[in-house]
Amino acid sequence: MDQRTARVGMNNRAQIVTIPLEYRFPEGMKEVFIRKVGDEIVLSPRPKDWNGFLAAQVQVSDDFMADVEDLPIQERDSA
Repeated sequence: MDQRTARVGMNNRAQIVTIPLEYRFPEGMKEVFIRKVGDEIVLSPRPKDWNGFLAAQVQVSDDFMADVEDLPIQERDSA
C-alpha cells in the first residue's frame, strides 16, 4: 500500500489537511463523506446524485435490521 504524508494545519477554527496531488479529489468536487474507522479518518467522494448507486441495485442481507424494534406510534393532534 502506497503511504504518503500530508500536512495538517488550522484555518480559523477549522482543521485542514493538505492532500498531495496524486491523492486529490477531482476538479469541482465540493463535498466528501467523512467517517472514522478506529483511529483512521476516511474521506470518500460524495456523489452529485444517487443514480449510480440506485442502478447498482445493491442488495442487503436477510438479517439487515433484524434486531431493530419499531418505535411506538405517536398520537398527534390534527388541529
